[in-house]
Formats: sequence, structure tokens, C-alpha cells
Amino acid sequence: MGKVYVVGVGMTKVGRIIDKSLRELAAEAAFKAIDEVGNEPPEAVIVGNMLSSLIEQENLASLIADYLGLRGATGFKVEGACGSGGAAFLAGYSLVASGLFSRVLVLGVEKLNERPTPDTSRGLAWAADSDYELVYGVSFAGLNALVMRLYMSKYGVTREEMGLWAVLMHENGYYNPYAHLRKKVTLEEVIKSPVIADPIRLYDACPISDGAAAVYIASEDVARKLSDTPIKVAGVGNAVDSTDITSRFDLDEFLASKLSAERALRMAKLYVKDIDVAEIHDAYSIVAMLSIESIGFAPKGRAPKMLSEGRFRPGDKPSLNPSGGLKSRGHPVGATGIYQIAEITMQLRGDFPGLKVGGEVGLAQNIGGVGSNVTTVVLRR
Repeated sequence: MGKVYVVGVGMTKVGRIIDKSLRELAAEAAFKAIDEVGNEPPEAVIVGNMLSSLIEQENLASLIADYLGLRGATGFKVEGACGSGGAAFLAGYSLVASGLFSRVLVLGVEKLNERPTPDTSRGLAWAADSDYELVYGVSFAGLNALVMRLYMSKYGVTREEMGLWAVLMHENGYYNPYAHLRKKVTLEEVIKSPVIADPIRLYDACPISDGAAAVYIASEDVARKLSDTPIKVAGVGNAVDSTDITSRFDLDEFLASKLSAERALRMAKLYVKDIDVAEIHDAYSIVAMLSIESIGFAPKGRAPKMLSEGRFRPGDKPSLNPSGGLKSRGHPVGATGIYQIAEITMQLRGDFPGLKVGGEVGLAQNIGGVGSNVTTVVLRR
């Protein structure tokens, strides 16, 4: 397969965006990425999105490509629940690596605030198993709460230790101009915030967000012409697990997270210890802990303890979520995986507008469902 490089990125501010349509939001991110490569038009547009059919519109690739002035280009939408952005990137990467195309724009976009919160929450719950889980009335937060309760009990994790993740994310996100929640919080505020699904509290959960992000990827020969700082896509990996959590082999490990990371690192011919900076998926505090451990940044059951010891902060190896993660930057679900890749690209280039941690090697992991569809991308300067 041919080598693939990220040569342009674009992001919108994440938040509750009511003054722009889905296509306008997508175009804002797309034009930023295209502008970085001298307005060279891509040959294909791949869109990551989860809930457009519920919220606003389907047939997104046609809608967005036409709005971008790319009528006649190749395009399609990719859906993988909250992991739609990462799955879309894998599709776009494959098109370039195979030699079918040399210039591809991968875009993630989501507008979750077009509908009342109960409708959006119902749509997000469809990432779980509708036949064997949702029929009982459990919410997506409820499923994660079950996993969090088991984990805390099994490993003796305190409420204070688990709450430290939200404190760190809000500290990091405070400096990110793209972030949805740019405010610092105290540990006391986290552990005393309203209960969402016990033991998950408000500050354990990411906000409902709108946003769009884009990455422009190109083959090696084209990349050298379009960018002075191309970032190599060193490895990609995807894995799936059961949609329902009742039939999992283990509830205290994300098998798909573990396997997708192993596959991406194997392709990159690198090890976990080589990662300088990572953007991981922290829709809930428990998801962050399981992602950290499943990737291999911490032994099983040890992530909260390591966090309490000062690990994973800016300047550590690895630095985790200098963007503020889903918790602070926000989680426009179909776009989140693309935000992560764009953020890692900018960290490696040295031009991220928030906390800069730099590095030679970065990792982005995007999770769909309760760890049921996971894509990991390893980038190298």
C-alpha cells in the first residue's frame, strides 16, 4: 500500500450552534482544510456522521460536496455510532493507500442540538443494542454507569480518583479556543454535581455538542507538493466488539480498543512507549479509564491511581487530551474522531492553538458505542 499523509486540517468551534445549518458547518471546516493546501480540490469527500437522518438530512456526501463546489467528486457517508469520524478516516485512508485516489477530504459533522435533548438522547442510545438493552429502558449513560460501578468496585477506585479526569480535562480545555466548555472545575464541583446515572455525575459526562472537523489526506508524491509539514499516517486499526455489554468477555476492558491500538501500532512498527501525545475518547470518565488501560498506557485497574499521582498531564509521556477531550472540547459525535486526528496533527506540526505539547508520534482513538466499534490512528511527524 502507498503512504498517506495529512496535509490540511480544519475545525469549527464546538458548542450549541443554532445560526448555521449542517452544510454550512461542514463547509466551514472543509474550506479551512482545503485552504491549507492552496485550494487544491479533493477527488473524494468522505463524511463521518451518526444522527443526520434523525436530526436533519441524509445523503450527506452529495449535499456537502455540492455545497463545497465539488459536484462530480466521489463521496459517501460512513457511520459507526460515536466512532463514525474514525471509521470515515479509515475509509478515506484506504482510498488513498490503495492508489484509487491521491487527494481525499475526510469530514466529520454533527448537529445534535437541532432536536430536543430527549430526542437526541434516544438517538444516541441506538449505539447500544435495541433488541436486548434499550427495550428495558436503559439509557446510554446507564450502560456506562453499570460498567463504571463494576470497575470502581473491582479495583477499589474512589469517587475522588475518578473525578480527577474531569478536573484535568477542564484544565486543558480552558486553553482551547475550539472547546465547548472552556471553564476550570474543582474536584468538589465534580463529585457534587448532579447524578446522571449513578455513579456517573454531570461532570463525568461530555456535553451534547455541534461541530465539524476536516482532514485533507494525500498520497506521498502529492503531499510533498501540497504541504511543507505533511504528517504521516503511520498506522490505522479498527476492531469491533458485541454491541450489547451483557455478552462481553470482560466488562473492565475494551477489547476493540485494545485490538485496534495493537493493529495501528503494528502497522506503524511502533510501541505504546513511543507515543508522545494522544487524544482518547472520554465520553464518560469510565470510558477514559478503560481506553487508557486498553491501549496500554496503564495496567488494568491502575489508570485512576496513576492519574492521582500526576500522570497523563501536559508534558508527561504520553500527554493525554491536551485539547480537553470530549469532556471539555465537546463531542459532536460523528465529528469527534476527525477532531482528534486534526488536533494530533496540529500538535505534531506545533501549531495547535491551545496547550502545545509537541512530540514526534501521536495517537488518536475514537470509540463507538460502549466500546463496540473502535478506530485507532497513529500519526508521525
